[in-house]
Amino acid sequence: MAIAPHLRLIGLALLLGLLSACAVNPVTGEREFRLVSESQEIAMGEQNYAPLRQMQGGDYQVDPALSDYVNEVGQRVARESDRPDLPYEFVVIHSDVPNAWALPGGKIAINRGLLMEFESEAELAAVLGHEIVHSAARHSAQQMERQLVLQAGVLAVAAASSDSRYAGAIVGSAALGAGLIGQRYSRSAELEADLYGTRYMHAAGYHPDGSVKLMERFMALSEGRRENWLEGMFASHPPSQERVRANQETAERLGREGEWHRDRFEQAMKTLRTHAPAYELAQQAREKLQADKPDEAMALARKAQSQVPEEARFRGLMGDIYRSRGNEEEALTHYRQAANLEDGYFQHHLMIGMLRESKGEDDEARQALKRSIDLLPTAPAHLHLGHIERRAGNREAAIQHYQTAAQSDSEAGRQARSALEEMGLG
Repeated sequence: MAIAPHLRLIGLALLLGLLSACAVNPVTGEREFRLVSESQEIAMGEQNYAPLRQMQGGDYQVDPALSDYVNEVGQRVARESDRPDLPYEFVVIHSDVPNAWALPGGKIAINRGLLMEFESEAELAAVLGHEIVHSAARHSAQQMERQLVLQAGVLAVAAASSDSRYAGAIVGSAALGAGLIGQRYSRSAELEADLYGTRYMHAAGYHPDGSVKLMERFMALSEGRRENWLEGMFASHPPSQERVRANQETAERLGREGEWHRDRFEQAMKTLRTHAPAYELAQQAREKLQADKPDEAMALARKAQSQVPEEARFRGLMGDIYRSRGNEEEALTHYRQAANLEDGYFQHHLMIGMLRESKGEDDEARQALKRSIDLLPTAPAHLHLGHIERRAGNREAAIQHYQTAAQSDSEAGRQARSALEEMGLG
């Protein structure tokens, strides 16, 4: 597996013992063993932010004002943090799964599925404050440092994708970066994030009970064991009664005063709440498709698309349904429509490229597959580019694509390894 340049440098420094030094944690004030500098933290966040957003569902683009609003709230809270000078960014991910995550260096994301659970801006500020602490207190960087110590500089992780078709099919440095958000935080890290996150959001003018109400809701949802919560927020941020009590005590110490901004939150959420029934229909359509009921899936997808015609994902879903029926030309039409509506999501371009390559339309396929890889490098994209270059007689280029795809433990990876064997390189 290829190692990202900055991770290779970190590993080398570890092996040579050049970075073995103690430092003071900028949030807690405690002494800690540090292997990753602030500049390296920031570099990791910047390099991995875009591909990780793609893995988790891509940016939510139907309502750009919502992402602007979330970023505004996040920046307001971040200014009160112990590391206000980090290059903080906050985006909304286009995923039903209720989740939020933070990378080193202040790169933070929250899924639209989690936003739907809130009732006030104070609750949003509580979650963003919590994630700000994970960046500011170096929790993500500390997880990576532990991996470096255990594995002598090689960070071996599995890619996580909200789309099960591509789980494990992410290749290159993007696969390495997935481990930065896929691990469960320790009990102490979660308590620290709750404590300092509540302090930050209160200092920003929000009512500290926003964090109390948030954790109480998380506890109720965990007891109901909703499946999408188990694969989302609770996988890396497990709630507990201990955290509820700790948040209550923190709110009491801070003084129970501040803003909730319920009306402002609901105004910002108006479009997303209006579109929520269409996203529910689309989820039902995916379930019908997985159950091999394409006609029922299509009826649901068309209904969703009629409610929100500007939503590219519904076009892509209809493409998937047509493809399952064997109607590749109609599928291609819908994938192209999806790409026209939303150029910045890898899957639309990947599907166009795969379909065109299978028909020998190599020029369009190459362009679409390269665009897909620019957004997120996957084994299927490199596999099909390998086929294109092999047909064109470009042996070295084909080998390079096949070798990249072969890193993946997926069907595309297995096909790439077979192709290399056929070329005498097995």
